[in-house]
Amino acid sequence: MRHRCYLFVMIGWALFLFAACGGRGKAPLASEGGDTLDLRHAANLILVDYPGYTVATLRNPWDTLRTLHTYVLAPKDKPLPDGLPEGTLVRTPLDRALVYSSVHCSLLGGLGAADAIGGVCDLRYVNLPFVREAYADGRLADCGSGNNPDVERIIELRPDAILLSPYQDGNGYGRIGKLGAPIVECADYLETSALGRAEWMRFYGRLFGVGQRADSLFAVVEDNYRRLKQRALLSSTSLSVLSDTMYGAVWYVSGGGSPMGRLYADACGRYVFADEPTSGALPLSFESVLDRGGDADVWLIKYNRQHDLTYADLRAEHDGYAQFKAFRQRNIYGCNAARVNFFEETPFRPDWLLADLIQIFHPEMKRLGGLRYFCKLEE
Repeated sequence: MRHRCYLFVMIGWALFLFAACGGRGKAPLASEGGDTLDLRHAANLILVDYPGYTVATLRNPWDTLRTLHTYVLAPKDKPLPDGLPEGTLVRTPLDRALVYSSVHCSLLGGLGAADAIGGVCDLRYVNLPFVREAYADGRLADCGSGNNPDVERIIELRPDAILLSPYQDGNGYGRIGKLGAPIVECADYLETSALGRAEWMRFYGRLFGVGQRADSLFAVVEDNYRRLKQRALLSSTSLSVLSDTMYGAVWYVSGGGSPMGRLYADACGRYVFADEPTSGALPLSFESVLDRGGDADVWLIKYNRQHDLTYADLRAEHDGYAQFKAFRQRNIYGCNAARVNFFEETPFRPDWLLADLIQIFHPEMKRLGGLRYFCKLEE
């Protein structure tokens, strides 16, 4: 079951890399008046501050002429202003939210808003110590599986909002959508650039009353990313890169237009599937990947297991892996998601991931702090 869940996370990342609620519909993205925040990277989010409230408009990533959701954020300690626009009203700051994703839990921890996480889904897959401690102390509820949440426990929790990820052609959220708590659709994972997704922290910060802190953190992430990207351009090396492994009979690879593909480009690595324009994942056969990536200089593998992956493990899984140049020359780097918080951290700290990639693609570059997520495979 754990392996299956990990597959879903991996496919979701590739797609990043790949009920009915009030506020959905055809409302235009543009807002008249107010103070529009300068969002330089997020393509599917607009934030406009008005006296006494903020309007967050989420563009539908599957139909960009439509709005996925409109939220009206109003402080709970003040009377509601007159003439509020249409949209889902959220009284802020949230102080007892149900958060489906460990990704958003990790962000809230980094923003100092961890105490506002009242419940989570899929607790057994959450590797964040502060979440585990809160659960052990009775300060946080395990609300069951994200695919089949424990509605009774959620009713007992009485969350002031429910944060979850939307999916295309969803038919509402069933009983969850009828509980009365605002459903915040966390569509950040559908952005097509790493900084675009990370910039959504400015929206989440405003939900939890830490907007200025979120703005400051994103400014740090953006500046670090920019400086690292410029530094990579100074390198004289140019290594080609392949990623991940088979699952069953399929090898899912990130398209060149995906956030992961663009990260490889920003790290000045020559991604073997860079010419595939998709922003999602491509399901390929082993032979197709061997044909395109058999001579790649570097191979990056993300996995989840109790012990670190070795060359012997890799060959035991599929003897054909030994045909790859990176295998023969022992230039494979692994990221064990059971030991490091890759999936929890990198969506909102792409600068940390970019630093890893630059050090792998350009070994001559020093003073970048060492690798945070990846390490070379042992025999």
